[in-house]
Order: sequence, then C-alpha cells, then structure tokens
Amino acid sequence: MNRTMKEIYLLDLGLREYKEVWCIQDKLVKKIIAGEAKDTLILVEHFPVITLGKQAKKEEILASPERLSKKGITVFLVDRGGKVTFHGPGQLVAYPILNLTLIKRDVHWYIRNLERVIIKSLARLEVKGECKGGYTGVWTGEDKIASIGVGVKKWVTYHGLALNVSTNLSYFSLINSCGLDKRITSITEILSSPMEMDRVKTALVDSFCEVFERIPKIVNGEW
Repeated sequence: MNRTMKEIYLLDLGLREYKEVWCIQDKLVKKIIAGEAKDTLILVEHFPVITLGKQAKKEEILASPERLSKKGITVFLVDRGGKVTFHGPGQLVAYPILNLTLIKRDVHWYIRNLERVIIKSLARLEVKGECKGGYTGVWTGEDKIASIGVGVKKWVTYHGLALNVSTNLSYFSLINSCGLDKRITSITEILSSPMEMDRVKTALVDSFCEVFERIPKIVNGEW
C-alpha cells in the first residue's frame, strides 16, 4: 500500500432516520470547512424516505400524502443535485464528505469517480455495472441499480450515492425515480440470491479507497 495515501475516516451508522444523518453531514461539512475535521465516508441504511433534489418536481411523487403516511414514508426537500429518489432498508447509502480543494476542484470529475466506485464495487460482487451516456448513476443492462446526487459547499462534498442491495423494489413504484421512466433493480434481484450487506460495504469501501487513493480508518461515536 502506498504510504503517501491519505486516510479517510469511515463512519458506519447502520439503520438511521434520514434527518438524523443529514444533521451529521451538516456538522461534518462545517467542521471540514473550518479545518476541524478530516474527510469522512459515511455508510448508512435509511428508514423509508423520499427525497427531492433541486431539479425535482412534486408531481414526480406518484402516491398521495395519505398513502405515503400509511406506508410510514417521510418526504424531504434536499439541497442536492438531481430529482426524486427513494431510500430504504436494504439500500446502501454512502455520503463522502470530502474537501475537493485538497483533491481536485471539479464536480463533474467527482461524480464520474463515484460512478467508477459503484461499478468497481459491483464487479467485486460479480455484477456488471455500466454508465449510460447523458445519465448520472449506474445501470445493469436497461435497469438502474444505483443513483447519485451530490451537494458541494465551499468545495466540500456531501450527499452521495445509493446502491440497491436487497431493497424492496415496490417502493420505487411510488415515484418517477430520478425523473426517468426506467426500471429499478437490485443486486439481490440480479443474482437471484441474498447478498449480505456487510459484503457490499466491504466492496464499496475497498473500491472507494482504490478510486480516491485513500486508507480507511474506522471511527466510532457520534459527530
């Protein structure tokens, strides 16, 4: 391993409410901007939630507020790029909080590298992922398996990527996912067998560190 590679803190939060993790992201972004914290990769699964990015339209939520409430699904307007998406148990969400000033001040480069991370992660799990020209995210054939939506403040990144592992895909019928009339899939569906979330986390962390040339350092506790 290259001894000159920088560390990245790894914070695995398990299953958490979306708002709680958003607050953790916000605190970390502010600390990194102030020079009081180091780059961190947050891993989490969320309780069912629909989020609308800056380009989202409310009509892209296809279910009524009453139906969403009965299903225990909350809705958040968020300051990331992209449109509407769903997060829920069985989906691995990764929030890299990175200071691009110390890496490369190029958001498009950053997004393309997140796609590379997902594709490499899937390859480690024997799933073929690919990009589609003109679209952000990762696909397997004609089906979308991972979405990306990022935010940047003073060149510090937040929000990130969501990879469907064993997600209940019926939830995606409640939205026009990412504003696209495309089918959503998962690793479990493609392989026709269960996939352990810990194995996916390992694949994603290894791939992230390979692409961004980092050494992971596990941290515990709250931010």
